[in-house]
Amino acid sequence: MSIIVRGIEKRFGSFTALDHLSLEFASGELVALLGPSGCGKTTLLRVIAGLEYADAGQVLLEGNDVADVGARERQVGFVFQHYALFRHMTVFENIAFGLRVKPRQQRPSEATIRSKVHELLQLVQLDWLADRYPSELSGGQRQRIALARALAVEPSVLLLDEPFGALDAKVRKELRSWLRRLHDDLHVTTIFVTHDQEEALEVADRIVVMNHGRIEQTGSPQEVYDHPQSAFVYEFLGAANQLQGQVGEHGFVANDGLEALKVQADFHGPALAYVRPHDLELVADSRVTGAQRGIRVGVRRVIPVGGTVRVELEAGAGRTLEAELDRASWQALGIAVGDGVTAIPRALRAFPAQAAPQALV
Repeated sequence: MSIIVRGIEKRFGSFTALDHLSLEFASGELVALLGPSGCGKTTLLRVIAGLEYADAGQVLLEGNDVADVGARERQVGFVFQHYALFRHMTVFENIAFGLRVKPRQQRPSEATIRSKVHELLQLVQLDWLADRYPSELSGGQRQRIALARALAVEPSVLLLDEPFGALDAKVRKELRSWLRRLHDDLHVTTIFVTHDQEEALEVADRIVVMNHGRIEQTGSPQEVYDHPQSAFVYEFLGAANQLQGQVGEHGFVANDGLEALKVQADFHGPALAYVRPHDLELVADSRVTGAQRGIRVGVRRVIPVGGTVRVELEAGAGRTLEAELDRASWQALGIAVGDGVTAIPRALRAFPAQAAPQALV
């Protein structure tokens, strides 16, 4: 089912949650709504589901305006962060619930319900837990049961609100891969809300980055990550080093007087420049050539993390940068804490300084 939201506005008192927002979701697409707390992503999800009503604008499901259609009639499955399973019901009864409360003329037979529930339990790989109660399940198992319950009524749209937010990192990663495989099998139009950048990049076909009730950028995960259209998107999508300075005829010059660096920018003037840690090359001073433009830094701390090494760098005036290398590259450098090196940005991107994002908390 395709979804169009057009000119949606939603306020809670003086707070604007959605500010004349318009979006389209193609049938069978898996889209992540990504942004900080309070940016409006959950409100948008609830407006699509019919759990909230917009102050202005339209929600079109398969081209039909559903302004006067209640949540139960929208053929939408909704999965909450905290599962919302019925504690007094078994896993089987939880999944069967949506089928059993259908109007009598639409309600399947008991045999059909049992067959459907066991089919869904096999789909989520938990058919052996049918007689258990939610209190007897792990967090990951409960979330999969919640998804199975949402799928039982054969929704045309599946909406997930921070579905893995209450789980630990290992379980979250496992369920992300599982959700992607499940979507590839079912092709249900799916929208999920998250503030986890890695989750959005790994799972979604398309990412919608939101801020203050508006859309900052939308595109494929790779497109949004590689070509952010604003300083906010650059900072929000992954780790980023920031430099303040000016973009001029010869490139970017930081405020503390560094030489001009090659930069991606289509303007001149005060700027914030960004470089990802993995795009910051470290070169021992003895190996720097005249053609290489970089930042003189000192190695302050070295943090091995699995197969990579994070290096904290002192760039003067209390400014810290971070580089990320694979272990082999770090060992080949032959440098240690306290040594001076040159950090060379492989891909420096600049935005006008007035477009600087608010500090994220």
